Amino acid sequence: MILENKLKITDQIELSKAEEKISKTKAKQLFDSGDIRKVEVGTFAGLSSIHGYLFEDIYHFAGKIRKVNISKGNFRFAPLMYLETSLTQLSVIKNDSE
Repeated sequence: MILENKLKITDQIELSKAEEKISKTKAKQLFDSGDIRKVEVGTFAGLSSIHGYLFEDIYHFAGKIRKVNISKGNFRFAPLMYLETSLTQLSVIKNDSE
């Protein structure tokens, strides 16, 4: 299954290459601009912000809570039925480490 994307790419290898190139370029911009320092560490909001920044040019769902199960290659991301619990754990882990 190929993730629906803004680039209209239907080949998994081509999508992977485009995603890698774009996200690496955006990651460099995020660090070089200093905007990474504005991200709230250890929170869903922080992760969402980074995900949105890195993938906004590729995926409509970038930075948002997804509504479907997804996988990439042989890796399955957290199942939707456990996603909210997994995201809630981010705050618990941060609070425990403070």
